[in-house]
Amino acid sequence: MKKTVKLLALFLALALSLAACSNGDAPNSESVQPSQAGDPLPSQTAAQPAGDGDKFVVGICQLAPHVALDAATEGFIDALNELLPGQVEIKEQNAAGDTPTCGTIINGFVSEGVDLIMANATAPLQAAASATDTIPVLGTSVTEYGVALGIADFSGTVGSNVSGTSDLAPLDQQAQMIKDWYPDTKNVGLIYCSAEPNSQYQVDNVQKYLEDLGYTCKQYPFSDTNDMASVVQNAADNSDVLYVPTDNVAANSTGIINNICQGIIPVFAGEEGICGGCGVATLSISYYDIGYKTGEMAVQILKGEADVSTMAIEYAPQFVKKYNPVTCEALGLTPPADYEAIAVE
Repeated sequence: MKKTVKLLALFLALALSLAACSNGDAPNSESVQPSQAGDPLPSQTAAQPAGDGDKFVVGICQLAPHVALDAATEGFIDALNELLPGQVEIKEQNAAGDTPTCGTIINGFVSEGVDLIMANATAPLQAAASATDTIPVLGTSVTEYGVALGIADFSGTVGSNVSGTSDLAPLDQQAQMIKDWYPDTKNVGLIYCSAEPNSQYQVDNVQKYLEDLGYTCKQYPFSDTNDMASVVQNAADNSDVLYVPTDNVAANSTGIINNICQGIIPVFAGEEGICGGCGVATLSISYYDIGYKTGEMAVQILKGEADVSTMAIEYAPQFVKKYNPVTCEALGLTPPADYEAIAVE
């Protein structure tokens, strides 16, 4: 009996030894060792930067079709195609100036799960910021992000999934522009769309600078194109000079302003597209350039090289004084030597 027990013990020990070798404990085994305590599992590791062959889907929502916004979208697309050639599917949609349509477009992008949204103008930016807090959103042609997104004491970085570029030209220099052309003028009318918070921001600040320069100012807000003509006519009748900020409704309706003011009263504009349609002069930025810069920011995000939540808002690197030769001729004005002519069709 003792002999049988010893044989059984020997047999059992041999069986356990063979089982251990079959589980990868042999000296030359190439099996993966168990993770050490605290090591992340494969599913917990951070996302790696995008490779050269990765594909992305980018949605573009542009508020309206006009020169400035078109140029920004063009610059954005060019940057994507040049820096990520063949890797980006672009879904471009235009809201035709209708703010609710911006929300519909953006919600469609969110449902599709696009990799990034470009919001061209304030209304698309607001719609995107409300629709998602996970998909990276880059704005462009937005004057002041703190105003657009309701951020008090804005420091230059949104801190969420939103960043982008601004189309703001220095407002003190815009006020000085009027002084350069009309040093003896007394009354300046400020016309803008009351539905655009960034337009209100601009006229409030330009008014302060103009009043510091000795002008008397009055604001003339219009709600949309339905009351625009009557408001502009009232402003023209009671002002020596008019100022129009960077305003998407005005930019899309410069013909209304021009029909009232051409050859009668000078209009100074916050950007080149408005100036080309109805203005005398502007302190201009390149919308193509800020669009391209937005595209560069998008590439950094898509490639995993930057975190949108830490990206500061970017501004145009330079500003150019420009004048409208057609309007100047109609008013009998000679532009200062440091102004460049706008190519007006």
